[in-house]
Amino acid sequence: MGAGHCGGILLAVKCKTTMEPEITPPVSLSSDPHSRFAAVYRVLNDAIAAQAFPGCAFGVLVGGEIVLQDALGHFTYEQDAPAVTAQTVYDVASLTKVVATTAAAMLLYQRGVLDLDIPLGELLPGFVVGRAPGEYARHVKLRHLLAHNSGLPGYVELFRTAATPAALFRACLKLPLEAEPGTRAEYSDPGFILLGKALEVRTREHLAPWVRREIFQPLGMTTTGFCPPPSVRSSIPPTEEDTTLRKRRIQGEVQDENAWRLKGVAGHAGLFSNVPDLLRFSYRILFADTEIEDEAENMRMFEASTVNLFAQRQSPEGSSRALGWDTPSEHSSSGRHFSPRSIGHLGYSGCSLWIDLDARVAVTLLTNRTWPDRKNQSIRAVRPAFHDAVREAL
Repeated sequence: MGAGHCGGILLAVKCKTTMEPEITPPVSLSSDPHSRFAAVYRVLNDAIAAQAFPGCAFGVLVGGEIVLQDALGHFTYEQDAPAVTAQTVYDVASLTKVVATTAAAMLLYQRGVLDLDIPLGELLPGFVVGRAPGEYARHVKLRHLLAHNSGLPGYVELFRTAATPAALFRACLKLPLEAEPGTRAEYSDPGFILLGKALEVRTREHLAPWVRREIFQPLGMTTTGFCPPPSVRSSIPPTEEDTTLRKRRIQGEVQDENAWRLKGVAGHAGLFSNVPDLLRFSYRILFADTEIEDEAENMRMFEASTVNLFAQRQSPEGSSRALGWDTPSEHSSSGRHFSPRSIGHLGYSGCSLWIDLDARVAVTLLTNRTWPDRKNQSIRAVRPAFHDAVREAL
């Protein structure tokens, strides 16, 4: 995952404001979104006023049409900070897990080149070498990594002691398992770091260029990628003032420290994207089972059977985790109105994506709620209120 394999963002500011019909859903924006979605704007304006985040971009896809795509606020709380637009690119943090890593796993699975039940140790021998014969690590499968039930810990500050990508990856391989695979749900960043590397072994290619070529470019996701070049970083809202590790403003580079040690590309974090691109992606999830007139076969991307498989909740009983995706649970960030057959994910930086497979609704909210530091947790109340307001407006 070296710096030379970032597969950076192609366009960060000048992206298309309409979607090309051969690769994206038709645009039919509400003629008066402020009236129809008044409650949505009220929730978000109140959140900005309360400094839950300085600004946000958001979008709603219903059926094949975008009914809302807008932005509020600014990059920071400074009066002269740039205004956020609907096309503003954000560090989407753990949305990387679904938009890049899980999407790659879905595509490889339906192509018949990825067995979800293959032991991780067969692809990454270093995960089992040196461990005792009876250790749980020998029973971890790719399916467990996707379902966050591998037994690996949730989060480890590997960057504290690992100064290079190789050192961090070695440390990740040697992490002790805390539970038998399949018996405990524990949202795990290390699990997705290892999953990203396992996919690289299977594709014989680095993750960033593979997802760019196989997923982002075919879907017209022109702003989505890893490692934004220095020339566009000022057009991306900063995530925090880092006073401890990097000791600088984090803007246009991944906020997650473990991903930063991995040169900005990892299975768990590192992706940058914007609202139009995430709605393009969502459209392909929602309409995986629909023939689109005059569309090239490879533009269908995901098959309905693949989406349904990856949307199924996994063990243990009571876990909301599907394969890569999360599903609505009690007190979910998705609010009260997303059906049980919905999939989504959150990003630590304040981003989210929820897709209702039954209602064919997708909603994304992008923020930099960690600005200027990570103390404010108001986003936890904003997210369900935002999603409830959207669904009630529909």
